[in-house]
Amino acid sequence: MASTQMSSARWERWVQLILGVVCMMAISSPQYTWTLFTKPLMGALAVKLPEIQVTFSILIVLQTFLSPAQGFLVDRFGPRFLISAGILLTGLSWVLASNATTLTQLYLTYGLFGGVGTGIVYIGIVSQMVKWFPDRRGFAVGMVAAGYGFGAILTTIPISSSIVDHGYQSTLWTFGLIFSVVGLLAAQGLKRPPRERHAILTGHLEEVAGASPAVMLKTPVFWLMFIMMTMLSTSGLMVISQTAAFARDFGVASIIVMGMAALPLALTVDRITNGLTRPFFGWMSDRIGRENTMFIAFMLEGIAMFAWLQFRNDPVLFVMLSGVVFFGWGEIFSLFPSTLTDTFGERHATANYGFLYMAQGVGSVLGGPMAAQLHEATGSWIPVFGVVITLDILAAILAIAVLKPLRKKRQYF
Repeated sequence: MASTQMSSARWERWVQLILGVVCMMAISSPQYTWTLFTKPLMGALAVKLPEIQVTFSILIVLQTFLSPAQGFLVDRFGPRFLISAGILLTGLSWVLASNATTLTQLYLTYGLFGGVGTGIVYIGIVSQMVKWFPDRRGFAVGMVAAGYGFGAILTTIPISSSIVDHGYQSTLWTFGLIFSVVGLLAAQGLKRPPRERHAILTGHLEEVAGASPAVMLKTPVFWLMFIMMTMLSTSGLMVISQTAAFARDFGVASIIVMGMAALPLALTVDRITNGLTRPFFGWMSDRIGRENTMFIAFMLEGIAMFAWLQFRNDPVLFVMLSGVVFFGWGEIFSLFPSTLTDTFGERHATANYGFLYMAQGVGSVLGGPMAAQLHEATGSWIPVFGVVITLDILAAILAIAVLKPLRKKRQYF
């Protein structure tokens, strides 16, 4: 009987992993296909790129800065209800944005609703995995984070084609409905891990070990991880939000590569590598250690960004190196939550990661409108690339030289 129960529990967690991946795929497009909407929105609303990019920053800031509260609500009311609500808000953000006629309306729909909705789903699903897979934390978080990266693979080309054929408004409305239906169906199967369910039913929450956010926020380890995640988020979100803009400035956006325009092809390759890197480096970190893996991945991104800049006018290399850049970046969404839960435990893992995830919001401001402003001020993307390359390399050094010895000093739960 005990053997049957253990087998059932193992099977159950893999079902939860699959459902989590589907939910993440359903909310990925607001972030990863945003760059496709910037040009038509600039024309329709008669505004410049920095003003449009504020929408992206609102999306990411609200997705991240509200995540501690969202994490608390997920823990309080359970994953099924909160994640269902988040998915509905995400789909509604696109449906309402399709009718936006002013920047303010765009900010309130795509930015506000999208940020709140995607934040609830993202923080909820990641926290589910660190609890369901204590023995394979890096891999499991990497898989659902890959769903967030891979989801846009299925939508990038259809959305790009739909914008050309039917306009951005019809595209937002149609895909917003699709995201809502798919994600909502998957969310109905989500549940708490058995140990957490038992602790809640018996009133013995102390059985689940872990430091509270109040304890975590007083530690230098947390703030070092926050700074590092901000640095990496700035780099990656600069690329995500500005790819279409600097591809056009480099003169490669419309050049045909392997039968497809370089820009949509690069975006598709990016989604693949951005998805593959998360379970790969998560799996690697389960075996060789979190900080060792961080050093390898962060350094890879910095080197790839430098090479990308050097060969920016070659459309083939532009596409190939864009994929390498994302392979060196996307793993932050498996490495940081795994490292945080390793350090501070499971009991408050959702709320704790909510605080760390705020670094993504800071990075969205630095990598979105501030990067666009730096480009406007200098008239070149070279200073922008110089800043983010420096951040990548510095984060790699901090991981191995500072974070690793700091985490070894003490246990927080």
